[in-house]
Amino acid sequence: MNTDKLSVRLTTVAKYVPEGARLADIGSDHAYLPCYLAKNLKISYAIAGEVAQGPYQSAEKNVQAEGLAEKITVRMGDGLEVIQPGEVDCITIAGMGGALISSILENGNTKLGSVKRLVLQPNISAISIRKWLIENNWELVTEEILEEDGKIYEILVAEQGDPAKPYQEKREAGLLLGPFLLQQKNEIFKKKWTAEIKNWQRIYEALAGASTTAETVDKKKELLDKIELVEEVLKP
Repeated sequence: MNTDKLSVRLTTVAKYVPEGARLADIGSDHAYLPCYLAKNLKISYAIAGEVAQGPYQSAEKNVQAEGLAEKITVRMGDGLEVIQPGEVDCITIAGMGGALISSILENGNTKLGSVKRLVLQPNISAISIRKWLIENNWELVTEEILEEDGKIYEILVAEQGDPAKPYQEKREAGLLLGPFLLQQKNEIFKKKWTAEIKNWQRIYEALAGASTTAETVDKKKELLDKIELVEEVLKP
């Protein structure tokens, strides 16, 4: 992967960045995504934010090497600390856990006033993001699920709007599985959730042999509820 050819995962993230966007890519790593978007004339400006020294230096180096220093600013800082209110209108955050992405958005909530679109790619716990979007008046407008190198990724795209709109039916299933992905129910979706059911069953069996406490009883019920919900969704 480089600034000319992204991974399938990041190419899919790039697809949802609007034409002419003023972008902040948080956790930009090597700044591959903003460099790719700038070279393909899709964005007007970008901030590549990175919290760690090594990736920050790598991003700086790549931006300079590509001659994109006038279009991409690399900044070191934690989450949305790297942007000022009103500075960007699109934010991408890819390759982190859903809970971490949610906390980055929550901690930087005051910076989101001018932001029209969020493109978020959690490695795990997309449900954390869906819940945060609802609580903060962001409407999930589309989702995509893909597989690359044996790993399955979900991409969530949100805009300011009606947070309840995608969840008119099957709210609980929509939060866990994704309301748009639930409608599509493609082969990658089925593969992901079939594997999750097996994982939950393994955990349930391990808990069955553990000492009975209020905590284990609650956990077992939670697992059974999730297994039942997803099995119902996966029925032909």
